[in-house]
Amino acid sequence: MKILKSGYTAEIDTVDKQSWHQIINQFDDANIYQTWSYDEIRCGRKNISHLILKKNETIVAVAQARVLKIPIVNMGVAYVRWGPLWQLRNTEKDIEIFLQAIRALRNEYVYKRGLVLRIFPILFDDESDIYLPLLKQEGFKRLEQGKKNRTLIIDLSSSLEDLRKGLKQKWRNSLNRALKNELDLIEGHDDELFESFISIYRELIERKKFVEPNDINEFRQIQSDLPENMKMRIMMCKYEGQLCTGAIFSAIGNTGLYLFGATNDTGMKSCGSQLIQWKFMEYLKEKQFSCYNLNGINPKTNPGTYQFKAGLCGKNGKDVYFLGQFDAYKNALFGFLIKCAEKARSIYKNKM
Repeated sequence: MKILKSGYTAEIDTVDKQSWHQIINQFDDANIYQTWSYDEIRCGRKNISHLILKKNETIVAVAQARVLKIPIVNMGVAYVRWGPLWQLRNTEKDIEIFLQAIRALRNEYVYKRGLVLRIFPILFDDESDIYLPLLKQEGFKRLEQGKKNRTLIIDLSSSLEDLRKGLKQKWRNSLNRALKNELDLIEGHDDELFESFISIYRELIERKKFVEPNDINEFRQIQSDLPENMKMRIMMCKYEGQLCTGAIFSAIGNTGLYLFGATNDTGMKSCGSQLIQWKFMEYLKEKQFSCYNLNGINPKTNPGTYQFKAGLCGKNGKDVYFLGQFDAYKNALFGFLIKCAEKARSIYKNKM
């Protein structure tokens, strides 16, 4: 256990839901996965924990952890997805804050609670020379199994005109066709619109025989629980009076995030998906967001979606790999037992 640097203090589970959402709204790196609503709906209130890091009594970093116990070995994992949050609005990045935040997390969940701590920070491979040494110094080991997550991030600093020029030619042509098709665009965040999107989404899953990566109904519940200023944005297109395309986005912190998309045969012909994506980018520009994360690509297993996202990204962004997920635990045996338990749990779930 390492003592926090002078001036830094950590508080654990001292806030309620409303206060937490107000606090994370102060951070540029805030995201839907660190909202109270996200983890409360997915795993229950009793399984989430909140850490607040202060410097001279001012909040400088926070993290929400999902705490999961594994009964077989009487152990558990505290998982922080897309956290900690440490980039306060209108301030320069301070690497020391990140270091103190991960130290505070390790002190609480590894040393005080005896858990494995797994964090998935919003860091990318091109920053590895800065952050990997810090993570190693604080006792975190990168998970090597599996492939690292990859995504496309669009830089929104350019004008809309330049962003449009930066689209790949084929994608831009499709957008032009969509604009000529006089599609009706519906947008909002109410439950009725969410239900309408689900109907098209289910058609897509059935038609393509996809394994649903996320439970859309969970996100519907999350939507109903989120505060007004953090609700997901739903955009739908109608062609000749019929819903044909839809998408769901999150816009928290300084980054827009693409969550779900769906289209039917009519939507493919009308190029409604291109129109929706472009309109969301217009929205992000209007609200002065810095970037747009297209939330995952895999050219091998999902080439169609990759081509669509790559066309949207064009010359305006970059293809990046996340730095990865990192574990911290008291000793190697403890980490090994947790991995064995997780593997057994995964096998059990697959047989159900």
